[in-house]
Amino acid sequence: MPLRDKSKKRYSGILLAISSLPSKYGIGDFGEGAYSFVDFLKQGRQRFWQILPLNFLGEGNSPYKSISCFAGEILYIDIEDLAREGILNSCDISKYTFRKNVDYDAVRAFKMPLLKKAAQNFNRDDKKYNDFITKNAWWLDDFALFSSALSVYKTDSIKGLPDGIKYRLPADIEAFEQKYKSHIDFHKITQYIFYTQYSALKNYANKKGVMIIGDIPFYVSGDSVDVWVNPDDFKVGLDFTPTLVAGVPPDRFSDTGQLWGNPIYNFSNMRQNGYDWWSKRLAFCQQMYDVLRIDHFRAFARFYQIPQGSKTAVNGSWQMGESERFWDTVTAKIGNINIIAEDLGGEEDGEVIKLLKYTGFPNMKILQFGFDGRQDNVFLPQNYPYNCVCYTGTHDNDTTRGWYENADIKTVVIFDSFMHDTDIPPAHRLIRAASRSEAMLCIIPMQDLLNLDSTARMNIPGTPCGNWTWSLAESDINPDNAKLIKKLTKERN
Repeated sequence: MPLRDKSKKRYSGILLAISSLPSKYGIGDFGEGAYSFVDFLKQGRQRFWQILPLNFLGEGNSPYKSISCFAGEILYIDIEDLAREGILNSCDISKYTFRKNVDYDAVRAFKMPLLKKAAQNFNRDDKKYNDFITKNAWWLDDFALFSSALSVYKTDSIKGLPDGIKYRLPADIEAFEQKYKSHIDFHKITQYIFYTQYSALKNYANKKGVMIIGDIPFYVSGDSVDVWVNPDDFKVGLDFTPTLVAGVPPDRFSDTGQLWGNPIYNFSNMRQNGYDWWSKRLAFCQQMYDVLRIDHFRAFARFYQIPQGSKTAVNGSWQMGESERFWDTVTAKIGNINIIAEDLGGEEDGEVIKLLKYTGFPNMKILQFGFDGRQDNVFLPQNYPYNCVCYTGTHDNDTTRGWYENADIKTVVIFDSFMHDTDIPPAHRLIRAASRSEAMLCIIPMQDLLNLDSTARMNIPGTPCGNWTWSLAESDINPDNAKLIKKLTKERN
């Protein structure tokens, strides 16, 4: 198991969202750009590729606000592959000029008609397809029905559905399924195509010696199929309005905290059913990825809940999580799973520290957080234990160049006093520090390898729009950059 290597080998990898891959069609996909990036990682002697969640994009095009924890975002489907398969004609794929970064509205306007045409031409008697829908019926049937209902009734909310559908009354569900079979089939077919293409890409990466690190949010959207099907597992009222919502108190990202709005889990009910939903979710991810990063892992130890209707996260309260009993129950069901625990904000929380020690999962270290002048700062690379994963920054941070250019003079002076490779840019100095650290794995955002400024930032927490749009240029996947990352991480090659 690479993340628990007894020989204490040290590895490195790159963080790049699928959406950020270079593509002729406005957004990264499972096509040529993805395979070229795997080859680039191989050339640069990188063992890991960390991606962002692959689920359906939600509010603000965020991959962390999905309507399903199991369904994949169909915008990532490679339409050229559909032409090769014969369910699209090459002349269907008209030339289209896209912006440099992702314009989600333009991408949907271009891709969705093509995906609908492909679904119409698809052979529903295909054995592999029927095997897929049979094997995945436990989540796929509900997702296809739910997505179809949202579309038919022109709503993005469970509360916007007719009562018969909202409350899953059998007669109403059956009537809907019969009337809108083509809608439902579209969602099943496109999920089959999504997972077929993703599996092919992952197999290619693994054969090249590159492992995929997946990513899942701790919480789910209140208007997701997961809540619709399992309302008793969430703190929601009879009309599906959350009674308590998730977030974090004031922190380094926001003076008023972060009010995420996701419903809190009803763990007392989950405990009674053996954490059935979570067990299925983690088992599913175990098949999808080589390693799984769990965002906001600290909530398994202690979580922050905020009364519904609050304007900010200031007036929330901390509650005890399920901790050891959760992991005892789930691992007894599905076995061990390679997990990276995102514990940021819980560095001094005794319950979080205790749970990490109990599970043995490596936690995260962010180099950008290390320069406050304290020699014992846990984010300074000289203080890293082996059992951790270090990052120059994450998708929620500014790029390292942007961070350095916008830092106050005190932080810059402290940074320069620790990072002595003054002949290279600050971003590359951090990459060198990550590589030299004792951490078992260091992950480098592609933007930092390219030494990009704040305009290449992926996400600003707490902002509802304008995020998740940065795209990698095709010209950046080149031998010189492969040599550069190999050189910067040479201690791990």
